[in-house]
Amino acid sequence: MTPAPIARRTFLRTVAFASGALAAAPLWADETADGLREPVHRVAKVESATPAKGAVNGPEHPLDPALQTAQEALARIRETVTDYTAVMIKRERIKGVLGDFEYMSAKIRNRKVEGDQVKVPLSVYLKFLKPDNIKGREVLWVEGKNNNKLRAHEGGIIPIPAVWLDPNGVLAMRGNLHPINDIGIENLVIKLIEKGQTVRKLGPENCKVWTTEGAKVNDRVCTVINVNHPEQRPPYEFCLAQIFIDDELQVPIRYVAYSWPTAADDKTGPVLEEYTYLKLKLNVGLQDIEFDVNNPNYNL
Repeated sequence: MTPAPIARRTFLRTVAFASGALAAAPLWADETADGLREPVHRVAKVESATPAKGAVNGPEHPLDPALQTAQEALARIRETVTDYTAVMIKRERIKGVLGDFEYMSAKIRNRKVEGDQVKVPLSVYLKFLKPDNIKGREVLWVEGKNNNKLRAHEGGIIPIPAVWLDPNGVLAMRGNLHPINDIGIENLVIKLIEKGQTVRKLGPENCKVWTTEGAKVNDRVCTVINVNHPEQRPPYEFCLAQIFIDDELQVPIRYVAYSWPTAADDKTGPVLEEYTYLKLKLNVGLQDIEFDVNNPNYNL
């Protein structure tokens, strides 16, 4: 099943603000020996921009069109996407230290709700591919099952028994900014909407929004929504955030946030966090066994 478009291309072209703003068009380096890739970025300059149109109730705000796009995306994901597989790449800055790129083979089944009842729980299985110090790690979690605990098993040549962990506990959160129940494309959109609504209440003065068309993530052509807070002050969390929407699949496949520049001639500051979904396949028909600790193909 192919999801319907999130937003009209003509609408996306109008999501712009403040000419001369930065636009990053990411490329990907050649494949490594293990078939995985790491991101590099080419920075271009937007030559022209169109002021954003208001899209929600109340005074106009540069974020309004982006919020509308995100709300449309969330509605369509909930309506059309049941599950997916992907190679997830994450990199996070924790306590000021930027970690390595972590590659995971992911199987995710979306939560489905009828009324107040969760009919299909959010279900996650991850197998870590690289770097070597976490290669082979497996994590499985099903919302509301197994006392809501996750099952984890470390890879490596030395056998270590699998363990049950509190998803929000110290061990499960070690090396992670977000708990496993925040994972996935749907949750990414939810968090973006929540952050956008919070920023919108602060007024338009420290917010610029524009789009970039024709960006690429691997071989996927994307439209990028860029959100910039030029002035570093609370409660703003980033200088620049970018959401890459796959033009064909019409779902976000990459999010990256940067801190403020540390030098006057820098365009952006250091990366705060980034998440990318490669080789994304929607609605593959994942079965219960894919999220069962007794799956004979897992070491859980």
